[in-house]
Amino acid sequence: MRMKPFNFANIPPLYFGQGQRSVLPDLIAQFKGQNVLLVIGGRSLQTGGWLNLIDQQLNTAGITTAIVNCTSEPSPAFIDQTCRTYRDQAIDVVIGIGGGSVVDAGKAISAMLPHKNSIVDHLEGVGAGIPHSGQKIPYIAMPTTSGTGSEVTQNAVISEVGNNGYKKSIRHPKLVPDAIIVDSELLVRCPAAITAACGMDALTQLIEAYLSPTASPLSDAIAWSGIESITPNLLLACGPGQANLDVRAGMAYGSLMSGIALVNAGLGVVHGFASPLGGLFPIPHGVVCGTLMGAAMQTTWQAMQTREPRNPGIVKMQRLGQLLRQQQALTDVPDSTIPEEDGQYFCAVLTHWTTQLEIPRLSTYGVTRGDSDRILAQTKNRNNPIQLQRSELQTILETRL
Repeated sequence: MRMKPFNFANIPPLYFGQGQRSVLPDLIAQFKGQNVLLVIGGRSLQTGGWLNLIDQQLNTAGITTAIVNCTSEPSPAFIDQTCRTYRDQAIDVVIGIGGGSVVDAGKAISAMLPHKNSIVDHLEGVGAGIPHSGQKIPYIAMPTTSGTGSEVTQNAVISEVGNNGYKKSIRHPKLVPDAIIVDSELLVRCPAAITAACGMDALTQLIEAYLSPTASPLSDAIAWSGIESITPNLLLACGPGQANLDVRAGMAYGSLMSGIALVNAGLGVVHGFASPLGGLFPIPHGVVCGTLMGAAMQTTWQAMQTREPRNPGIVKMQRLGQLLRQQQALTDVPDSTIPEEDGQYFCAVLTHWTTQLEIPRLSTYGVTRGDSDRILAQTKNRNNPIQLQRSELQTILETRL
């Protein structure tokens, strides 16, 4: 079999496992850093006591810390204001400790601290369209949720929510974090609702990368590894296994693999919806992915069966269904609803999880049928295994209103 050419993006030094936060002072020393800016998120880091422990750990090593809170998806105004505040404070290293939004915020802050202009100038499709130079402050990513995989990507997503809103990226190969720490102990305080939405986001990224027409054998292997890790742990992490470090490590590994896979294979129609929906409405990214995934895969499956019966995506969906059948005790799909066809079973599990995990519908955030035209006008099929028609995209959207 002739193998088509492919490229593979670099992965920064990675420290994965329980207690790996202990390497943080040594990592900072490698960057000759003494003044550190910690970018953190909501309350889980504080209530779990981890923020105090990390702060004490750094202070004991002679490292001075300043802290900035990012409590929502980062906006241009937040990034610009933070950089104005800390630009003259000789920050040596930026550390993002939190969910995907926090990791993206830290990435963007490290990218803009050496520069005096607005981040809008560098966002794709917005503003001046100036390519970023890649000059930045060294950046360490420490995710506390299992979702976006942003710790291994070269872009940071910035959101401006409103009628003219957008979700756009600042991007450069050098913006990949300089080091990553994934410590499962930092994940156990993540609430069930956030775990569910983030977990469905990571699973979406793995599946979309696996089904992508631009996938390679290497990206497929990575995506499959992540899927095998996340699927048996998702429901557990949102329930009885919330504090189980092995369950949390399985989720964290799946999320990490999703970031590597998406960088190298691209994403599909669910993420095509995520950009306009996240810009026009105050919907968390994980909720968009989680609520649309089942409907998107069902529509994609039907489209391939009808129009492209030899599409390689059909075989891949069948393989995904076979994997989930093997995990039937964990996927928790009622016997009476189990389809015989493996690809259809795969779609049924995703739809069942959307309900069981109580992923909110789009209407919860104000989306109505009257918004369909402007959402669909900005929605891209991206790397879906089959190009969906407008009517099919509308079906996906309206199924989850």
